[in-house]
Amino acid sequence: MKEHFIAQMPEQEIKQQFAAHVSSGKVAFFEAVGVDFIPGKREGAFLWDVTGEKRLINCHCNGGVFNLGHRNPELIEILTRSMQELDAGNHHLISEQRARLAAKLAEMTPGDIIYTVFGVSGGEAIDLAIKVARGYTGKQDVISAVGGYHGHTGLALYTGDAGYFDTFGPRAPGFEQVPFNDIQALDLAITSDTAAVILETVPATNGILIPEQGYLEQVRELCDRHDVLLIIDEVQTGLGRTGEMWGIDHFGIVPDIMVLGKGLSGGLYPMTATCFRPELESVFQKDPFIHISTQGGAEVGVPVVERVLEISSDQAFLQNVRDTAEFFASGFEELKDRYPEQLVRLRQLGMMMGIELSGEFYGPLFSKAAYDNGLLCVYANNDRRVVQFLPPLIIDRPLAAEILQRVDDSLAHMMRLVAQFMA
Repeated sequence: MKEHFIAQMPEQEIKQQFAAHVSSGKVAFFEAVGVDFIPGKREGAFLWDVTGEKRLINCHCNGGVFNLGHRNPELIEILTRSMQELDAGNHHLISEQRARLAAKLAEMTPGDIIYTVFGVSGGEAIDLAIKVARGYTGKQDVISAVGGYHGHTGLALYTGDAGYFDTFGPRAPGFEQVPFNDIQALDLAITSDTAAVILETVPATNGILIPEQGYLEQVRELCDRHDVLLIIDEVQTGLGRTGEMWGIDHFGIVPDIMVLGKGLSGGLYPMTATCFRPELESVFQKDPFIHISTQGGAEVGVPVVERVLEISSDQAFLQNVRDTAEFFASGFEELKDRYPEQLVRLRQLGMMMGIELSGEFYGPLFSKAAYDNGLLCVYANNDRRVVQFLPPLIIDRPLAAEILQRVDDSLAHMMRLVAQFMA
């Protein structure tokens, strides 16, 4: 008899156990905002709640984890076969699977980025990028962008805003933030002690900020001039999300270190990668065991990641992303005419998109309205005027049209909620 792993407990019991043993705060939050959703069945672009009664189109995708949809059948088949031969492996030892995957990444990453160290989470991969920068340069200071986000762990934590770490203590020494798109502020912040500048190609948590013309190119030039390493966080923008394989490809520059994650796993097996230029590998030569990630680059997940890379780099796939992005751009221009006082614009680089609204209270209200209208969207935590809009990259035109209609319905619903609050 087939065992089912969904709905083994009644919905209320799930909430009670989650509150008692995982997070009472999350349960209280979702109950307060009326988002009564526990994921159950998931397939392609869709999520059903654990009762099977409510369906959502996933337009959040956990920041790109589900670029290729939930439970992609081809990736499931590959992982199933992989489990017949492989397990996590031993990170201390030489690995055929990691070697093969790193060689594939070396072919696909820009410029002379040819080395990779694998991890499990984006924060872990960012931590390693900072460690490599400090170890190679002998300097300690790291500059990041105000409102940016690179993870909740160790060193990554301190590249973010104070709200992510002040509960646990002050910012660690050596970390400084400057506004994104402000090259003068960055120039003033760089000193002889600066080891690295770390930026997301498109800062997502800060509201899908698109780099201004020439900004990233000037950042590269500043780093070269001052012997500072440039770390580019492609955790969300990589793997075709922007219509190019890597978001940084739009800007014609090569970072010293590039961090990949989220969609790399196909939503099935956690995998991240810290990729860097050959000279930086010298950090590990004296002691090649100085950095270990027990589950990083788990061998059983490697065949899945290899296929994700093949799918994401296929030119027909990327062209479909670009075409779908144009369809959304056109649709939002029409919506802007319908809601001129509420909808400011669609911030967009390919299908890396953010719905910019005219007030910060609109972001949470739209997220709720979208939920009520069958869309999963989440407002950007560091700019609540903006709702992150990240549908799976595999959607077809009819589904894209349905999403636009539901966005329209959600905007109208949002205005009704505003009227209720104002009454």
